[in-house]
Amino acid sequence: MDSTADDGEGTGRRLRELRRARGLKQQDLASDDVSVSYISLIESNKRTPSAAVVALLAERLGCTTAYLLTGQDDSRTRELELKTAFADLSLHNGANGEALQAYSEVLASAPVLPEAVVRRARLGQALALEQLGRLEAAVQAFTPLYEDPECVAGSAQWAQLAAALCRCHQALGDQVLSVEIGERALRRLDRLGLEATDDHIQLGAVLVGCYRARGDLVKARLVADRLIGIADDRGGRSAQRQTYWNAALVAQSQGRTEEALALAERARALLAESDRVRHHALLSRVYGTLLLSSDPGDPERAHELLERSDAQLADVGTAVERASARTGLALACVRLGRTAEARQHASEALELLRDEPCLESVEARAVLAHVRFGAGESGPAQETLRAAQKQLRQLPPARASAAQWRRIADIWQQYGYAAEATAAYRQALDDAGLPGLLTPAGAY
Repeated sequence: MDSTADDGEGTGRRLRELRRARGLKQQDLASDDVSVSYISLIESNKRTPSAAVVALLAERLGCTTAYLLTGQDDSRTRELELKTAFADLSLHNGANGEALQAYSEVLASAPVLPEAVVRRARLGQALALEQLGRLEAAVQAFTPLYEDPECVAGSAQWAQLAAALCRCHQALGDQVLSVEIGERALRRLDRLGLEATDDHIQLGAVLVGCYRARGDLVKARLVADRLIGIADDRGGRSAQRQTYWNAALVAQSQGRTEEALALAERARALLAESDRVRHHALLSRVYGTLLLSSDPGDPERAHELLERSDAQLADVGTAVERASARTGLALACVRLGRTAEARQHASEALELLRDEPCLESVEARAVLAHVRFGAGESGPAQETLRAAQKQLRQLPPARASAAQWRRIADIWQQYGYAAEATAAYRQALDDAGLPGLLTPAGAY
């Protein structure tokens, strides 16, 4: 006979929590031997189940009887910890889909796991979502982790989460929020008076990237210069690498190409000992693009680097990253006179982006239009360039969009379309924050 009430209180609670975590209803656990009403009585602590009933319920829930009875299941915990370690390794190697699946499987068993393992899996899941380009879902996953009282301000994980939220909001186009999160986090670090760690330096480097995306290059350079000094003084190789990398991008945006190349070369040297394939690929892409914009430039070397980046990103990159590498290859091919290859790479970049209105798509269209004009395909070239302009108008005005308007204007100008070029140049000035003066009609 069953005993009543308090003896099975913990068992009833664990049964209810695990059933809900599995997405099951009470009737899903019921059978000829165990009725729905009996399960309800167990969960409400009005009945203590027999050993046979516990064994039956544990089998249906995919847990051990030990867990239902005591809340402890060492063998299951070890199995899930190993799965979490596998997911960490997959994420490290760029197998983001595999990592996401493994983390999700671990989290499905969250009630039987220590809180530290659950938090580790939740963080990994959020990072995998970010790497897969599912940015809104990543923000939803990162935010509660960052705001959790258990996440101590100034800790390594706190800094990692702040940096991740900065990256995601910046990639989603919310430059204001991305900078606000980064600045607020750095102010808090200053108030705490902690000695800078690699994670703090990397947070600052991400903020530099956010300033650059917003077009605030003066702040970006000031923070980048400060970070380089800190990273060289007491930062590890990873923090130094990211700092030099972002400083190189800022220098590129300011037209300081030779300095950008030197900074990028320093970042590449620091990356040499790393096994992060994705980081190697992204930095090769940046360096190759810098070589194309330098004077006199090295299109052969740039093509080699961009081709390597493209091959590596095929396995570990997001669609945007892969498209950017293809567009870079297209530009290198244009410089080398390999028109057919340039057309193919630019077209492949657009296929990867699926017609999404983004700067990468605009750039790919501009390159494709340039190739078509050069091949004498005036009609398709104009159509492609106007499609790029249509997409660009859907994006918020910023220095980056101004640069694309300038690129488009230069192409119109090169092929003799003066009116279209003038309009695009004016739009570039507007997006850069330099609108024309309002004057009476006909006045200078």
